[in-house]
Amino acid sequence: MSDVTQILSKIESGDLKASELLLPLVYDALRNLAEHRMSQESSDHTLQATALVHEAYIRLVDAKQAQKWSSRGHFFSAAAEAMRRIVVDHARQKQAIKRGGDAERVVLDDAVLASELTDDMVELDDALTKLAETDKEAAELVKLHVFAGRTIAESAEFVGISERTAARRWSFARAWLIRQISSGD
Repeated sequence: MSDVTQILSKIESGDLKASELLLPLVYDALRNLAEHRMSQESSDHTLQATALVHEAYIRLVDAKQAQKWSSRGHFFSAAAEAMRRIVVDHARQKQAIKRGGDAERVVLDDAVLASELTDDMVELDDALTKLAETDKEAAELVKLHVFAGRTIAESAEFVGISERTAARRWSFARAWLIRQISSGD
């Protein structure tokens, strides 16, 4: 069992001091996730990678919401999800203020999934939530690949499926999301 997994177990059992030990061990990895995520945003984006890391970390180790971490991969998968939610919340807030809440429909092609998503973030999040109802593993792969910058192989490992299965699920998810967003449903 790795140091991270042991510390996560201590946090689970209510040891508040363990969260102080966890941050130095995972900070660089979380920072890399955040930098990757923020590199896909426009240059005028107001959310900074450091703020994203800190907000995600606070959500992950919140003592009031005891988490069950089965592994280091599970923790980083949850970190990717937390970062996704923070970025989506930020995009929703920006749309509500800047655009009066009216989001313009834009066709999402394969290049958009891997590049700037700020303006389409709310639509992508809504579609991703619907995808999770249809295929939870495929949605998890999208979160890890698009929001956490993980390769399909790394994402497969985190989800616990073969790389070949992950590639098939990624193809399905990508097509499903493109169709969902372009149809406006």
